[in-house]
Amino acid sequence: MTPRAGMLIAAGALVAGTVTVLPAAPADAGEPTPRPLPRLTWTDCGTKTYPRLQCGTLKVPLNHDDPAGRLITLALTRVPHTSKTFQGPLLVNPGGPGGSGRSMAGYVAASLPPKVAATYDVIGFDPRGVGKSEPALDCAPDHFAPVRADSVPTGAAAERAAVARAQAFAKACGDKYGDVLPYIDTVSTARDLDAIRDALDAPKINYLGYSYGTYLGSVYARLYPDRVRRMALDSVVNPHGVWYEDNIAQDFAFDDRHKDFMAWVARQDAVYGLGTDPAAVEAAWYRMRDALRTTPAGGKVGPGELEDTFLPGGYYDGYWPRLATAFAAYVNDDDPAPLTEAYERYGEADSATDNGYSVYTSVLCRDAAWPRDWNVWRKDNWDVHAKAPFSTWNNAWYNAPCAFWPVDPLSPPDVTNDQLPPVLILQATNDAATPYEGGVALHRLMRGSSLVVEEGGGNHGVTLAGNDCLDDHLAAYLATGEVPRGGGATEVDAVCAALPEPEPVPPVRAVVPEATVDRAGSSRSEAFGTALHGLLGHVR
Repeated sequence: MTPRAGMLIAAGALVAGTVTVLPAAPADAGEPTPRPLPRLTWTDCGTKTYPRLQCGTLKVPLNHDDPAGRLITLALTRVPHTSKTFQGPLLVNPGGPGGSGRSMAGYVAASLPPKVAATYDVIGFDPRGVGKSEPALDCAPDHFAPVRADSVPTGAAAERAAVARAQAFAKACGDKYGDVLPYIDTVSTARDLDAIRDALDAPKINYLGYSYGTYLGSVYARLYPDRVRRMALDSVVNPHGVWYEDNIAQDFAFDDRHKDFMAWVARQDAVYGLGTDPAAVEAAWYRMRDALRTTPAGGKVGPGELEDTFLPGGYYDGYWPRLATAFAAYVNDDDPAPLTEAYERYGEADSATDNGYSVYTSVLCRDAAWPRDWNVWRKDNWDVHAKAPFSTWNNAWYNAPCAFWPVDPLSPPDVTNDQLPPVLILQATNDAATPYEGGVALHRLMRGSSLVVEEGGGNHGVTLAGNDCLDDHLAAYLATGEVPRGGGATEVDAVCAALPEPEPVPPVRAVVPEATVDRAGSSRSEAFGTALHGLLGHVR
């Protein structure tokens, strides 16, 4: 949900060369012809983790329909190919919208089988408005500063205050970036992808997109089907619901996933001591939430911050053990410190979060129409909250600026496509952020695509996260272009078993960062999963 900054490369290491997308002098008075572009200039910016990483920048039109107008800058990274066999650029996107993609190049290149990675230039990029791209949006710094009012309105006055907060955020975006907001949208970003392709002197791109990145890839494929060589889409946005309906679907799915977590805690009663009945464990969680309304943990974790802390567990079950530790310490020991530390680890906003949220709202509010009548939001969210209370109102306020956005919405493109080479779609059945129906819907819209399902999986972002079966399908596709084909009895072309649930971690005094936890028997899947989910931009 919240676009989170993952394991970002240190800013001081990113020294970049620059190339500009400029229009040529018009061949006639009507249609300008683009000038031939120089290749991107790359500068070494390797890190200890990714020593071969290179950086560059690319100037593109703010308005692609006015190529002679204002330019903006995209920040890119590359891990160059080493094989004599070169399959072209592999552009990677972590989602969001608002997620920084520069670190993804190193991660993907290191996580693919070496023989496959060696055949590609793996390209990461910060989309327009994000991270090191310029301008980088930050509409209202400290918008998520604790302690916020309870996300569930406690009366008419509380609701009016929350609406005013959403209005203020939308106004701040318009006041600061009114000249930019009309061009912070998915179609403009897809056209940036094509500018990157052009600057790389590549006739076609290969693409790996996660989460929102699946929608970005789908839109690119619709605009430029003849420029797609291979496309893998992991954890798929439902294109039929952008964006209001998709968020309603998320509310139900995240509530289901939260119940899965409560059931897991109940199965680990010997470790966490919260009881063996999932419903009773869930009731204890909501009592904790109620208590935080009057006495925020550590002076900073109220009900909204609690939801922010536990939402990442809906994306990735590798966070469950540490969240359960904090939950148990608060309930059983009256100790709020682990909960505060968990919030600081998983839920607390920083400047990258502020930037990501500014881009998130700018893209979603511009991409498609949202209800402008707050009465519609009120009715819909109370109806959903009655059935799925975990994060419905938290999610509503997160998206509420779209009810007051200062730029008129666009119409989402139809991503139906029968002109593509085989596209590989990968989807977990119990994904909360992008529910399973989205993967099926896109599979139906993209003729010739292949749907690979992680049966029983609940994580968001399932490839290069430790599931060998899924990774083998991705690697084979990137190596050969071949996709699995089912027998026709169902729409699913291949099925992979879900990874095992995480093992409980005995409670400790502090919630320590995942990367420093010494877990006896810690699996490859846990290590890869934690790394990937630190990088993904989370769609709300």
